[in-house]
Amino acid sequence: MSVKKIVHRKEKPLDHFKRFLFFALLFLTSIDSFSQDSIRAAKDFTEENELKFQEFFFEALSQKSIGNHQKAIDNLESCNQIVPNDMAVFFEFSKNYLALNKTFLAKEYIQRAIEKEVTNIWMQKHLVKVFVKENNFLDAIKIQQKIVALNSKERAALIRLHLQNSDYESALNVMNTLESEHLLPSKFKEIKDRLTQKKTSKLRETVTSEDVFKKFETDKSYTVLKQVLEASRGQLDALLKYSAEGIARFPAQPFVYLMNGRALNTKKEYNLALEILKSGLDFVFESEMEANFYKEISLSYRGLGNKLAAEKYREKEKKLKN
Repeated sequence: MSVKKIVHRKEKPLDHFKRFLFFALLFLTSIDSFSQDSIRAAKDFTEENELKFQEFFFEALSQKSIGNHQKAIDNLESCNQIVPNDMAVFFEFSKNYLALNKTFLAKEYIQRAIEKEVTNIWMQKHLVKVFVKENNFLDAIKIQQKIVALNSKERAALIRLHLQNSDYESALNVMNTLESEHLLPSKFKEIKDRLTQKKTSKLRETVTSEDVFKKFETDKSYTVLKQVLEASRGQLDALLKYSAEGIARFPAQPFVYLMNGRALNTKKEYNLALEILKSGLDFVFESEMEANFYKEISLSYRGLGNKLAAEKYREKEKKLKN
C-alpha cells in the first residue's frame, strides 16, 4: 500500500528542518510492517499542528520499533488530540495494544480504522491477527475470506486458519483447489496427503459402523451393543437410543449407564443424567470406569450450578487417575 503524502499550502514552504522530519517519517512509515501504514492526508489546521502531529507520530513509530508500546500509545494519544479519528493513528493504536495483549482495545481500534477504508488488506490482516490472538478462529476465517476475495494469493493463510480451527475438511478443500491450479505451496502437500488418508480411513470406519448397526438388528448381544455404542459417540440421538435400550437389556452393565449419562449431559438434561449415572455406579468395579463416572457426574453438577458437588466428584476422579 502506498504512503499518502501530507499536502501543504504552497504559500508556506517547509524549511530544511521540517523537510528532514517529513522525509524521515515518510521513509520509516514506508518500511514499517511491510508498508501497510498510511500517513493521514492534510486537514484544515495550522502548519504548526501538522509538524506536531508528525513529531508525535514519528516518536510513536520509533517507540514501537524498540518495544516501548506504552510510550508509543502515549504519543499516539497526543496525535489523536491534534487530529481526532485518524485512520493511521487508529491502526497504530491497535498494533501496540495487540503487542500488550490488550486484544479488546486492539480489536476496537482496528475496526474503527477499517470503517474508514474497508478494502485495506493490511488492516484486514491485522484484524485476523487480533482474532487469532483471542483463539477466535471462526471470525478470523470470515475476515480472511474477505481478504481472499480481494487477493486470491492469500488463500494459503486461509488454509492455516482452517487447520488451527480443526476444520480439516475446509482446509482440504482449499488445498485441493490450489493444487488443481498448480499453486499449492510445497509445505502444504504433506499435510494434504495426511488429511486425504485420514478422510479415506474415516469413510471406511463409517462403512464399518453401518455394518455394526445392521448386525445389531439380528444380534442383540452385549458385545455387539457395545460396538454400536462406540460407533454412536458422535451421533447424539443414536447414542441416547441404544444406551437406553442397553440399560433395559443389560441392567448390570455400567458402560450402558455411562453412555446414557454422557448423552444426557450433552443434551443438558443434567438431573436425569445424575439419576442414570448414580444408578450405574452400583455396578462399577473397575477404577478406570469409576473415574469416568465421576467425571460425568461432576459435569452434571456443574451444569446444575452446584460447583461444590462438581468439585467434589472432580477430586474423586483425579484421585483414581493418579
